[in-house]
Amino acid sequence: MSNATLSPLPSADHEVAARLREALLAASFTADGLLDLLGAPAYAALARSETVPALRATRGDTPLETLVRLFLLQQPVPYARVEGVLPVHACVAGGWLTRVGDAGGDLAATVDVRPYGGPDGEDWFIVSDLGCAVGGAGGIGSRDEGVVLGVGGASTTLAGITVRTPVASALDLGTGSGIQALHASRHATRVTATDLNPRALHITALTLALSGAPAADLREGSLFEPVRDDESYDLIVSNPPFVISPGARLTYRDGGMGGDDLCRSLVQGAGERLNEGGFAQFLANWQHVEGEDWQDRIRSWVPRGCDAWIVQREVQDVTQYAELWLRDAGDHRGDPAEYQARYDAWLDEFEARKVKAVGFGWITLRRTSAAEPVITVEEWPHPVEQPLGDTVRAHFERLDYLRAHDDAALLAGHFRLAGEIVQEQVGLPGAEDPEHVVLRQHRGMRRATKVDTVGAGFAGVCDGTLSAGRILDAIAQLVGEDPVLLRDRTPAQIRLLVEQGFLEPAPR
Repeated sequence: MSNATLSPLPSADHEVAARLREALLAASFTADGLLDLLGAPAYAALARSETVPALRATRGDTPLETLVRLFLLQQPVPYARVEGVLPVHACVAGGWLTRVGDAGGDLAATVDVRPYGGPDGEDWFIVSDLGCAVGGAGGIGSRDEGVVLGVGGASTTLAGITVRTPVASALDLGTGSGIQALHASRHATRVTATDLNPRALHITALTLALSGAPAADLREGSLFEPVRDDESYDLIVSNPPFVISPGARLTYRDGGMGGDDLCRSLVQGAGERLNEGGFAQFLANWQHVEGEDWQDRIRSWVPRGCDAWIVQREVQDVTQYAELWLRDAGDHRGDPAEYQARYDAWLDEFEARKVKAVGFGWITLRRTSAAEPVITVEEWPHPVEQPLGDTVRAHFERLDYLRAHDDAALLAGHFRLAGEIVQEQVGLPGAEDPEHVVLRQHRGMRRATKVDTVGAGFAGVCDGTLSAGRILDAIAQLVGEDPVLLRDRTPAQIRLLVEQGFLEPAPR
């Protein structure tokens, strides 16, 4: 890996970072401040790598406009303007700014700095390489493989699904610009972050320092290599270089192993490094291979002693997939013959492996001492409501409940309907009875499930006061059904409603 064409990085000196942070906050260079200054359309355009609206919105000379042009839009700014906003001498000496232009009359940023709002309103800053804070790489990766990206959709997705309970130790594998380590610093006493790219580790140190977060234990190496045999963690997170590609041209996205082997290795290696009850959460790609069930493939990755919840969010055929990542690298803007050759290489690779499509999704493991771990694999391409960390945690808590309760115990249990559940009746207009009844969640995973009239009636009266068995006895009397038969056939439906989060065990 060569970083020769990338700019030198600032020093990770905490005193300089603290002074810079104070100045940025004083000028309202924050996520909220940006939105107020730019307006929603220009702010949204930045995520699409379109900077013209933001440039138009920052033609004035206020401190905030100066900082947006300097750190987000990478425009040279006159020394005199910056001097009134930032501690210029310290920023130049610390490497955050550099003199440019005739006689050094202008200043330019050496890194991207993007304001980022934390989950509890924290004002954080994500540092990345120049050109990488706005809208991802924008093709910069085609020029240098050591580039470190800023915040993208994958980063925020992983941050949103991560379980955020207080823990003693957290491990961020492939930390990149440090966003996952930054989130973990809020609820983990000790944070370890690893990356194959030493430049990424330095940028993570900058992100943490500029955000006012505690320093992390930064280690260079691939996947679990930097982790000692005697170390284990309560939380492991990774947004790995999961792209399935021929070769490893771009460090930030290409795993360098054949097919989906990197994601498989990551998942399989996590089990023995998790403490009891600990979570490991990843984004991943996996191959859909001809003649093989993709669910069986991904189930085989789950290490022994772990419950798992695997959600496939998207599937692309191999042509869509190749085009997506060729565009990500900017290859479509280069020599057409070279683009075609690279496209061919991707399709050759997939053909050799009999891959017909590629799935993308979330993998969550939880270390368990249960005799029979539960592995749930599902496809859910529908909209969800982030953050989902509490939803993920609750999923595994419900698994524990169901595992500990046989049908008799389930009928003796008390339940209540989860929040924001609505019932929909579907049928032809004017029909006396609906064709079917649907329960729908308006929070979290936003699931919908069909239920029969007994299931709908049961869910509707669950408020925690009566046991499931007594509710079924009352329903049997209303519909004229044998209560014993109803008790026999309903637990399976109750289990499904609990598993999917429509019903919650009520505390007694």
